This record gives sequence, structure tokens and C-alpha cells, in this order.
Amino acid sequence: MKFGWLTLAHSPSPAQDARAIFEQLEQATLAEEVGFDGVWLTEHNFTGESVYADPIPFAAALAMRTQRIRIGFAVIQMALRHPVRLATQLSLLDNLTQGRLDIGVGRGTIFNEYEFVGFGLRSDDARERMVEALDVMTRAWTATPLDHRGKYFTLSLPELRPAPVQRPHPPIWHSVASAGSFRVCGEKGVPILTVRLPIAQIPERLGQYAGGLRVSGLDGAAQKRLLQQAAIWRWVYVGESRAAAEDELFAALVQTRRHMNHSRHALNPADFRVDPALLNPWTDPSCSDEEGIRYALRSGTLIGTAREVADQVAELRDAGVGHLLCQMSFGYLDHERIKRSMRQFGETVIPAFAGGAPAA
Repeated sequence: MKFGWLTLAHSPSPAQDARAIFEQLEQATLAEEVGFDGVWLTEHNFTGESVYADPIPFAAALAMRTQRIRIGFAVIQMALRHPVRLATQLSLLDNLTQGRLDIGVGRGTIFNEYEFVGFGLRSDDARERMVEALDVMTRAWTATPLDHRGKYFTLSLPELRPAPVQRPHPPIWHSVASAGSFRVCGEKGVPILTVRLPIAQIPERLGQYAGGLRVSGLDGAAQKRLLQQAAIWRWVYVGESRAAAEDELFAALVQTRRHMNHSRHALNPADFRVDPALLNPWTDPSCSDEEGIRYALRSGTLIGTAREVADQVAELRDAGVGHLLCQMSFGYLDHERIKRSMRQFGETVIPAFAGGAPAA
């Protein structure tokens, strides 16, 4: 199995932003030290939900502090970006990392309409904007010169420099959730990242992806590699006991959820509505904190002692998961507790799934 360390990089208040940024750098650097294969950075704007806001310069800082670990995005909000500027920034970043870059892409947040408004946009055309931006960004790396006349972008590009180290460009991972999106990405033969799917849904979703891969035109080895690296997201917290770990994480998540829901209620435009079909107890503000957090702990969290967490990882492995993205950083959880959890996971859980000694 492969293990990525994922962060939402939450900061409780503007007064704590600078401290939170440097704590995130320390934690991300520790991820390399304790054996994670990749660091995955999210993108959110304006409220401290992702304290560095723009993950690209943060990734550049991280590149200077690491040697081995891959650095990825989960995900870049493509609808908010100009594709040529983005291609240029990512090419430079691939050079700075010496070819350790992974690019996760998505349309943008489905809950935080205020992020689109802050950039003078609305989300109504986000998917269409993303498709065009992704096409232009990819062709900026592969077509010289590039002339494009589209709905959202019109440009003439003589040549993009610097060229990325990974050719023709770094891997581009697509964010998926529905069964249909798994199938479509399989047919396209592209790597995927997904949300905190309940374990009961994982075999069916990966089956859809595998079915798509079979008609993608890729050879069997490439299909197997893509299926094995399909990345599943989980919250992860290792404590001295299951009860202590749940108490510590629960207290942090109460504050995280209240911050999230307050931002959406206060900042989203009055005419914006989230499709009710997309809500679950964690994201539904009409659910109590107790109900929302218990749902999240039950359906998308690995928690307990190192032995208990290893057993939970084994259940995911047996469900077909070969690549786990571990969100171990929570904005209202003490920095030292997060590092202690990361060390326990890296020292005792990861080796159990990479040919090392089992967790104790």
C-alpha cells in the first residue's frame, strides 16, 4: 500500500494564521521523515479553512525542505485559475521538486460559493470552465505554439518555459465521487482521488473504475497500476486508547464543524443552495454537532491505538484500497498531539503494509 499525508490546514483565527502556516510546514516535513509516500495539499480561500489559501507557493516552500516525498494537490480548484499561469507555476514547481509533483484537479468547492464570489465568479459554469482550463493547461505543456479560442479563454502562447521535468507533464489526478465519475475516469485512463467514501461503497466504486479501465485502451499493467494507486481519503488519529483518541478528536471537530458551518451561513450568497442530495450529517447544518461528528467518525475515520488503526487499514486494503490519503492535521487539535499521532502511524502502522513488521 501507499500512504499519503493530506492536510486541510485549518487555522482557527487570523491571529493564529502565521503560526498555523509554520506548523503545517513542520508537519508536512515530518510526513517525509516518518515514511509517508506523498503530501497532499488542499485549496480553500478567505476563511482559514485552508490557512495558506494557495497551495502552490506553500508547495514550493515544502519542496525546499524535503528530498524524497511526492507533493500533490487534492485538489486545485481549476475554475478559479487561469490555465497558462497555472501551467507555468506548476512547471516551475515540478523543477523545484525535481519531478516529485502530482496535480489533483477539480471544479471547485460545492459548498463554499463565497470562494467563487471572492474571485468575481459564480459556480454555475464551474464544471464547463474547469474542462476548458484543463484542456488549455495540458496543451500548454504539449503544443508549441498554442493558439486557443474558447468560451472562457482566448490566447496565443509561443512556448511555455520552463518545461516540466516529468514529460509530457506531471500526473494529473481527477477528483471523483459518483459511480459515473469513477467509470468515466477509468475510460479516460486517468488517476483518481476520492472523498471519505463509506467502506461499503468502495468495492462498487473501484469496480466502476476497473470497468472503465478495461475499455480505456491501456495495457493490463497500466490498468493494474492505476487501480492500485486510486486514492481514498480518511481522517486518521492515533492515540493512547480508542476512548482517549475519540475524546480528543471529537473536541477538535466540534470547533472545526462550527467554523465551517458559520462561514457558509454568513458568507454564501442568499440565492445559493446546495443540492440536498450532496449533504450528509457532517455537512448538513441542520444536523447537530453530535450527530455530524459521530457520522464522520463512524464512516470515514481511522482512530484508536496503533494496533486498532492498523486493523482498520487492513479492512480498507481488503476492500480493494491500495492508496490511502490520511488527513491527520486538524485545526483545533494541538500541534504536538498531531505530530505524536503521525509518528505512531509512521513507525508502527505504515511498515505493516509495506513488508515490515506488523503494528504492535
